[in-house]
This record gives sequence, structure tokens and C-alpha cells, in this order.
Amino acid sequence: MTTNQAETTMPAPGRPDRWRENLARGNLAALILLLIQYGLGMGVNLYVSLPAAGNGGRDIGKAFTSGPALAVHAVIGLLLILMAISMIVRAAIARHRASVVTSAIGFLAILAAAGYGASFVRDSTNAASYGMALATGVALLSYAIGLFLTRRPAAPETA
Repeated sequence: MTTNQAETTMPAPGRPDRWRENLARGNLAALILLLIQYGLGMGVNLYVSLPAAGNGGRDIGKAFTSGPALAVHAVIGLLLILMAISMIVRAAIARHRASVVTSAIGFLAILAAAGYGASFVRDSTNAASYGMALATGVALLSYAIGLFLTRRPAAPETA
């Protein structure tokens, strides 16, 4: 086997592997933060009472002033939005198409969960709570798939 053949069958060391590992770590971090958010959200739903709503419902500021659990839940939600944007950018820089897709789906699901969360703070409906849970599940699935796709070894290039 010549040197040229060995180079084409082995993944090249350097930047692509480092970016793939970076994406894998980001997907894992997103999964962990989403699971924390999911558990905290269940606790908030069961044990935190929001003040009574007026005619137009409650304003979103109540998420930050109705106790520490709901405030932490809201802050983690904002951090998740920033993390999701970061994952899309990292996937695009790495030119890893599958990660761009899974990160974009995760981002949209997190935005949907945030929208349902704002609706829940305003009206406290079961539908908004269910929407948050479903959207979080979609985000968890997208980042789990992203983790699986980035942990697989790169396919050898053919010349």
C-alpha cells in the first residue's frame, strides 16, 4: 500500500475530527440542559402557583417574579435558545449537513416550547403545558440524533 492509498482510506487528522467532536459535545450539553429543563418544568407545573390572571391574562414578567423555580426555568429556557443558535452556527462552520438539520429542528422545537411557555404563563392552560412537553421531546430527539450522527466515525473518502 502506498502512502497515497493510506491517506485516502484513513480519516485525515485535524480540523474535521475536532469540529465533529465539538458538535458531539454540544449535542450532549444540549441534551443534559434539556433534561434538566424538562424535570424542572414538571416540578414548576405541579408545585408553583401563579397569581390569578386579570382580563388579559398575566404578563410574561410573572415568569421571573413568581418564585425561584419558575425564574430558573425561564432563564434555562433563554440559555437553551442561545445554545441552539450556537449549535446551528457550529454545524454550519463544520459543514456537517446532518448536524445543521438536527440543530435547526432542535432550535425550532425550543422556540415552540418557549412560545407555549409564554402562553402557559399568560393563561395556565393544559394545552400550553402539553405543547411545552411535546416541543421539548422533539428537541431532545433532535439533539440525541445529532449526538449519534456526530459520534459515528467519518466514512473513508474515495479517490
